[in-house]
Amino acid sequence: MSPAEPAAGLPAYAAALGHGVYAIDTGFERDHFDAAYLMVEDSRAAFIDTGTNFSVPRLLGTLAALGLDPQAVDWVIPTHVHLDHAGGAGLLMSHLPRARMLVHPRGARHMIDPTLLWQGATAVYGAQAMALTYGSLVPVPADRVVASADGMTVELSGRPLRIADTPGHARHHHCVWDAASRGWFTGDTFGLSYREFDTPRGAWIMPSATPVQFEPDALKASITRLLQADPACMYLTHYSRVDQIPRLGAHLLGLLAGLVALGRAQAATPGRHAALVEGQLDLFSRSLAEHGCTQGRDEIARLLAIDLELNAQGMAIWLDRT
Repeated sequence: MSPAEPAAGLPAYAAALGHGVYAIDTGFERDHFDAAYLMVEDSRAAFIDTGTNFSVPRLLGTLAALGLDPQAVDWVIPTHVHLDHAGGAGLLMSHLPRARMLVHPRGARHMIDPTLLWQGATAVYGAQAMALTYGSLVPVPADRVVASADGMTVELSGRPLRIADTPGHARHHHCVWDAASRGWFTGDTFGLSYREFDTPRGAWIMPSATPVQFEPDALKASITRLLQADPACMYLTHYSRVDQIPRLGAHLLGLLAGLVALGRAQAATPGRHAALVEGQLDLFSRSLAEHGCTQGRDEIARLLAIDLELNAQGMAIWLDRT
């Protein structure tokens, strides 16, 4: 699907999706790559995923454009603590005096003390890139952090938000079910769908296997669990709302199986990393051609460069672990 148009009065980086849900382009990496969400119900608000520190002005700007004060925010809910989803959560919380953070229990300690989170990400990206891309991580006071539990429900002004533990992309990942829109806020569990690959057939989607906790069997189970709720839509961090969920779900599971087969075939190959990158590019290029996309291989490689690289790293860690 195409991204929704900005509503009157909203900044150009924000779009109204209906049911009081707004997608905010965080500006991370490129346009239409990384979304945070603002949910509004009876003048109370919640943010789901936050982007990085550099995204916080956009989140607060969207709140202000809707005529809401920072004190109107009750919840900040990272789907998981990877920095493109939660890197700005601590800084955002410092601007929201009444908000509590709802985070997976495996991620809560990293929001309270982000030292190990920073060190782990630095090992992947390097110190200079970390400073330029994410800034400094701001800790969240422990008394403002609530650990989620599978099946628990919190409310936004009476609007229920149910939590599902969804490992596979990361063990510290949960998804949020919004009954009002019949949609899941999926973080990376339901994959990545970039608007550049939309065709008259609709959206195209691919799995995310980023390091360091990619576990394909668990991810398959989590995707299947999300589908069992018969959702009308999915709110993806990468990028925005998608519908036609049965078709996308079947496609996503098929490509996940393709990644598993690729990884096992290349497990002992010399130069494995390059083979995993090229193998993914082959797999996704074929899939995109079948979807009716007209981009050539070089353009696909450019648009998916970050994901191909990170997926290859995550697949390698999975292969070495198993």
